[in-house]
Amino acid sequence: MAAPKMFDLNGNVAVVTGGNGGIGRGIALGLAEAGAAVAILARNEEKNRSVLAELEHLGVPAISLKLDVTQRAQLRPAMEEVERKLGPISILVNNAGISVLRSALKFRAEDWDRVVETNLNSCFFLSQIAVQSMMQHKRGKIINIASEYSIFGAQSGIAYAAAKGGLVQTTKTMAIEFAPHNIQINALIPGWIDTELTLPAQSGKIFEEIITRTPAGRFGKSEEMAGAAVFLASHASDFVTGSTIYVDGGYAIR
Repeated sequence: MAAPKMFDLNGNVAVVTGGNGGIGRGIALGLAEAGAAVAILARNEEKNRSVLAELEHLGVPAISLKLDVTQRAQLRPAMEEVERKLGPISILVNNAGISVLRSALKFRAEDWDRVVETNLNSCFFLSQIAVQSMMQHKRGKIINIASEYSIFGAQSGIAYAAAKGGLVQTTKTMAIEFAPHNIQINALIPGWIDTELTLPAQSGKIFEEIITRTPAGRFGKSEEMAGAAVFLASHASDFVTGSTIYVDGGYAIR
């Protein structure tokens, strides 16, 4: 069944970093189901191929590129390759992310740099590249995947919380600058989503605490991130910019 016109992404080219698993995969497939051509940019080539096959099964143009977003020199060539193969990029989803759990007193400089480079710096530099193309075509959508720790403290993930908090502020600031060019930039905040990264939290006391705090009473599914992403990528959100949307079963309000 075709997407309603306001949510129809036919004719769009979407880039999803870290799109080969978890939340990124769910969003990539959702964008494809709405009609977008999709490029997966991620490090694991085997996982890239697996999701690429799923995208191709949906009948949309799709490619996957091996990319480590911390390697700044690789970012522009990767984006240029997407445009050569699929066309001008109109949607960018900055999803790639990592976390290191360690006490602030024991946090190593190299871990801080790696987390901030992945979760914040790469998002800015990829957005900077994307908007240069989007401005030429007078339209574009950027979706940054933030975190509940953008607003809450993280007892053992200080670099992750700092980077994700910075990403929300980057979203707001860039949204102001590029709104006159018909480019909307927003953020999504996932709650506890059932992915490989959250497996350690899906048992024991922490699981009970999460379920108790989440009004929906469960973990979310990666595909449940797709609806909000399609909204922010489509004409339905043309007057929405600089916003942060929670997809968390109510976790943040309790």
